[in-house]
Amino acid sequence: MSDETPVPRPTAIWLDSRSIRVLAHPLRSRLLGRLRVDGPATATQLASRLGTNSGTTSYHLRKLAEVGLVLEASDAGDARDRWWKAAHDFTSWSQDRFLDDPDDRAAATWLIGDHLRMNTAKTQAWLDAAQEWPREWVKASDLSDYRLVLTAEQTRALTRELDQVVLRHRALAELTSPGNDIPAEGEPTNVAVILHVHPWVNAPQ
Repeated sequence: MSDETPVPRPTAIWLDSRSIRVLAHPLRSRLLGRLRVDGPATATQLASRLGTNSGTTSYHLRKLAEVGLVLEASDAGDARDRWWKAAHDFTSWSQDRFLDDPDDRAAATWLIGDHLRMNTAKTQAWLDAAQEWPREWVKASDLSDYRLVLTAEQTRALTRELDQVVLRHRALAELTSPGNDIPAEGEPTNVAVILHVHPWVNAPQ
């Protein structure tokens, strides 16, 4: 019998036509992201964090709940307020599943573009703040790109392998819940791992 606390496996939802159309919305995407990062919250709290109003926020939370992306968090807060939480740790989808329907395709394209914009903002925020962080974290961070010659199947295999590596390291740190402040030496913090795998298409000069 082990004395170690079991590490919960991350949960994911695969988007279908209905759910990807619901999620492809600027405020809904941000609401789901904040609930996953910050934990359960009320519509009023989320509205304050995102600079919107609680009525609009409540409406969009209910839309997310209709497709199972968020749930009421009855075990959070008190009975006077309606608390919400993310239903899953990750959102997954395969873009090729949405190529045949124009509305689905538009939703998937928007959602990928929104994630790209958010990820670019995360990286830029790190570059702007790096000089304030300990040297060990500047040394540990990395921005690399590689050019490989692969078949589509080899590319899928690469992506699967990279995913497994990231999830394995995520599980090792599952028992810690560090904040967003600069950590003390040797302490963990939240780390963004952003993977972009796609054909090398020359961008306009």
